[in-house]
Amino acid sequence: METVLLYILGVVIVVIGLALSIGLHEIGHLLPAKAFGVKVTQYMIGFGPTLWSRRKGETEYGVKAIPLGGYISMIGMFPPAKPGEKPHPNSTGFFNQLVQEGAPAQDQTAQDPNLQDPNAKRPGALTSLVEDARQSSADTIGAGEEHRAFYRLAVWKRIIIMLGGPTMNLLIAVLLFAVLLMGFGTAQASTTVGSVSACVLPASSTQTACGATDEKSPGAAAGLQPGDRLVSIDGTAITSWEQSTGIIRSSPGTPLAVVVDRAGTDVNLTITPKLTERYVLDSAGKVTTDADGTAVTQEVGFVGIGPAGELVQQPVTAVLPAVGDNIGAVVHMILNLPQRMVDIVNAAFGPGERDPNGPISVVGVGRVAGEIASINTIPIASKAASLIGLLASLNVALFVFNLIPLMPLDGGHVAGALWEGLRRRVAKLFKRKDPGPVDMARLMPLTFAVVIVLGGMSLLLIYADIVKPINLFG
Repeated sequence: METVLLYILGVVIVVIGLALSIGLHEIGHLLPAKAFGVKVTQYMIGFGPTLWSRRKGETEYGVKAIPLGGYISMIGMFPPAKPGEKPHPNSTGFFNQLVQEGAPAQDQTAQDPNLQDPNAKRPGALTSLVEDARQSSADTIGAGEEHRAFYRLAVWKRIIIMLGGPTMNLLIAVLLFAVLLMGFGTAQASTTVGSVSACVLPASSTQTACGATDEKSPGAAAGLQPGDRLVSIDGTAITSWEQSTGIIRSSPGTPLAVVVDRAGTDVNLTITPKLTERYVLDSAGKVTTDADGTAVTQEVGFVGIGPAGELVQQPVTAVLPAVGDNIGAVVHMILNLPQRMVDIVNAAFGPGERDPNGPISVVGVGRVAGEIASINTIPIASKAASLIGLLASLNVALFVFNLIPLMPLDGGHVAGALWEGLRRRVAKLFKRKDPGPVDMARLMPLTFAVVIVLGGMSLLLIYADIVKPINLFG
């Protein structure tokens, strides 16, 4: 029962953390929008039916039933199709680019002659989608508020508003990584022995356990025990595990005088490393491979001991590089997303395994958080550090994902504003007429397609996280 409660607690912690991240993302849009005079009609966390809301001034603040994002509604996101037409409200939200709350649609039969004449040529589906985007929620804009429309702002102001959300997620990530690295620290190999192999097995061996005839490992034969702290090897004081590994690997067949600290008492041992086949590791501690993808091995001295991990607090200078590495990993995953999704399909509907470094849905995130919280073999501090790291990585993902230059994401609006600024600068340079604002409503068909694709990917990830979840803990 306790494990179940801890699992639920882990899920709740991440859900709350994700909701706060989404809320702060939208505040990143809200504050500059209000500062620049844009009328903001709604600030909502979630989508679907409204669970709670309260109006303060001209803005309604609330929470909706589906916690898959959030949005703020600003009037005049799209410019009118013709000079003098009334602008229409839209929002920064993912789905609210397509569907707006507001007054019911008016009967347009009397306004549009095409609707009265059955023989008149009707607009195509794509044209209707563009027109619907312009006409959505038009009745909610009060008279005399056109000057407060989003599209009337200077290009740099619109960019600040649209980058405010992702920037907020980046700041959250930096803060969480600072707490994680400077407060808790990172796991590193200590100079304490964590494990002692019972026998010597070549790196390429398929055995998973020692047999009765297998030779004892030099560490076990010399009497090394888990918990022993390496003090010196062959007269050299040991300050890191990598240092001890280097001495051992370069000394096959040579007896080494080893001093260990065992429960506060120095113990003298003699260990002779055995020449055996081991994998070649790179600077990151990963097994190197040749051009064919085969793991590279070499014969080196081997004792058969592994280090115990310890948390080492990092300096402030380690925070930004860690955030940068995380951003790079997310960018790499997005650039390879088509292949990643193929792998997920193969795993979800076939015998393949999920990549632990691949994309996951909110269901998968909750599942990982629950598993972290319910593990009873690690201390509470390690659980807290893992959950903080998970939330930090989520905010990095939100930061990078929202910068993709596609509507309805923030990056799509930024790209449109930059294109408008470039057009106007070129026109001014060649003394041409100001081309005016870019008509982002024309991108609604593409927006609709992006939403369908991302929605399908989300459903696939949710399904995969249910039937074939990522296994991080064995």
